[in-house]
Amino acid sequence: MSGALETLCGQAYGAEQYQSLGTYTYCAIINLVLVCFPISVLCVFTDKILILVGQDHSISHVAHRYAVFLIPALFGYAILQAMVRYFQTQSLILPMLFTSLAALCFHVPFCWTLVFKLGLGTIGAAISIALSTWLNVILLGFYMKYSSKCDKTRAAVSIKDVIKSTRVFYRFAVPSAAMVCLEWWASEVLIFLSGLLPNPKLEASVLSICFSFTYLHYFIPYGIGAIGSTRVANELGAGNPEAAKLSVLVVTVIAVVEAVIVSTTLFFCRHVLGYAFSSEKEVVNRVADMVPIMSVTVITDCLQAVLSG
Repeated sequence: MSGALETLCGQAYGAEQYQSLGTYTYCAIINLVLVCFPISVLCVFTDKILILVGQDHSISHVAHRYAVFLIPALFGYAILQAMVRYFQTQSLILPMLFTSLAALCFHVPFCWTLVFKLGLGTIGAAISIALSTWLNVILLGFYMKYSSKCDKTRAAVSIKDVIKSTRVFYRFAVPSAAMVCLEWWASEVLIFLSGLLPNPKLEASVLSICFSFTYLHYFIPYGIGAIGSTRVANELGAGNPEAAKLSVLVVTVIAVVEAVIVSTTLFFCRHVLGYAFSSEKEVVNRVADMVPIMSVTVITDCLQAVLSG
């Protein structure tokens, strides 16, 4: 849903309607937080839902504990995504880089302490993710509040303007959410189906490892696409359609080159990739069998990530 801001805030900034940019951001934050409440209810009943669709009981209970403790992160992530679009559409990249680095430097040792030293396992990982997410939100919030670079777009909070902007926001947010959900759910359905196989723990582990590599790579074309989306929206808002077309061409070429390099690297390293996550030979061999398919997926996923923006 926050993808709506790439269009709304990007065009508002390009058209120099700076107060509208701030208003759209506040509108998104409020609506995204509201959407988190029904999603949180689903998290509470994760185990029952998973068992209902035939998943392994032990895996379902672990997933339930993880999902429940991840609920605070859900609300933080909703706010964070709106703020990221706020900065992104103004090409304020460095603040996001520094706050993300700070959150990462906090998350890694804190997560390790909770998971291994205190023995909290998946619960510790969820708590660490939640705290890291909120740390990022707080740091970006301080920058948004006190930085002179945000003076023009830091609109006063007006409930009337927010309500007025809600209809426009949902006009873009609903198709944006549908597009992203269909993409991610298509992958998650495979993990669900793996839980119905004769050896669900092995199959789920193999798919999780493959998707971990895919997700790690996805953020590269996602970042390229975000920059392209920002440039296109800014240029369209400023009334420069030819410059917008050029931006699309440039990011597409960059994405194709990057995808080919990564896909080739994955294919030739397929026999050792599994060792990054597991020392079990059977898991490593299964991952190696999956990598050729994953290499093709990397290319298509890269183009989708860039062009969908």
